[in-house]
Amino acid sequence: MKPSRVEYLSLRGRRQALRRWGPAEAPPLVLLHGWMDVAASFQFVVDALSREWSVLAPDWRGFGDSQENRGPYWFADYLGDLDAMLDSLFPRQAVPLVGHSMGGNVACLYAGLRPQRISHLVSLEGFGINDMVPAQAPERLLAWLDQLAAPPSLHAYADRTALASRLRRDNPRLTPARAEFLATHLGRINDDGSVKWAGDPWHKAASPLLYRLEEAKACWRRVQAPTLWVRGAETSFLKRFHIAEGDYRERLGCFVSAREAVVADAGHMLHHDAPEAVAALLESFITV
Repeated sequence: MKPSRVEYLSLRGRRQALRRWGPAEAPPLVLLHGWMDVAASFQFVVDALSREWSVLAPDWRGFGDSQENRGPYWFADYLGDLDAMLDSLFPRQAVPLVGHSMGGNVACLYAGLRPQRISHLVSLEGFGINDMVPAQAPERLLAWLDQLAAPPSLHAYADRTALASRLRRDNPRLTPARAEFLATHLGRINDDGSVKWAGDPWHKAASPLLYRLEEAKACWRRVQAPTLWVRGAETSFLKRFHIAEGDYRERLGCFVSAREAVVADAGHMLHHDAPEAVAALLESFITV
């Protein structure tokens, strides 16, 4: 495996963990992980890159080694954290931005808000979620109040081997070696020796705010960078969020310069399932 190192930045008054691979003088490549994931899970893709890159991947707030809120999370804060990170690391340089799932949604919104900051945009299964309507507001707000009274929690596993088994049960495409690697970075050891997920339980809390697809589309239409949407051929993401094929095509069509790639024999976690194919797509799309 290619070696990585972790450094810490103070962003917006918070401690942010940042994982780096490769020499600092190489062309930059910024990777954003998804929900309940960590930056280290891009290891397999980084290992498959044929060219030399300076790869940077933050642990989002409340994931991995980054500081937790210990309370509710707001999606706009991810945009603020990304903006502060790029201001700190690349104040005068546009960079290629790659995001998986939640990270892809952040990347696509951000590239529309700060189009001058992004040279190339890649979304790995980050296509927005199902639109919400005003009638859903009472139910969402009631769920929010209930969560404040009874905060969410995370399941504990006997050890990292048990967590690795759970990862393989959820995703049979994972090899035992990859599952063990992920369990090392996704699991924190409790005082009693058990293992819990390396994420703040508050990430499981449903937001009281409704997702407005038209608002996301308005941001997507502002993106200027060449855009690549990548989906796994066996993905469950579209079905899970009730995104019909026509709706998916309409979303893709919001981007001024966009194309799609489909990765064979891969599901939603395509950076785990087919990292070699993902790495090849990135390197053929991103010109430096």
